[in-house]
Amino acid sequence: MARVTNKVVSLGIEGSANKIGIGIVDEDGLIFANPRYTYITPPGTGFMPKETAEHHRTKILELLRKALDEAKMDL
Repeated sequence: MARVTNKVVSLGIEGSANKIGIGIVDEDGLIFANPRYTYITPPGTGFMPKETAEHHRTKILELLRKALDEAKMDL
């Protein structure tokens, strides 16, 4: 069931060295969803851009679905 709102709703996608996240909020700052995944490297290896990008690429659609489900919204 979709959430009904008459307010502006924003979807934000954020990526960093080791995290990818999606937030869904309304114009008043009410947070509907804010799931994220963390890329954890093997001990002592640090973050390699190629591997981090691959992690984010493989997780983004799953993360979007999770955020929409949590928010009870669809596109």
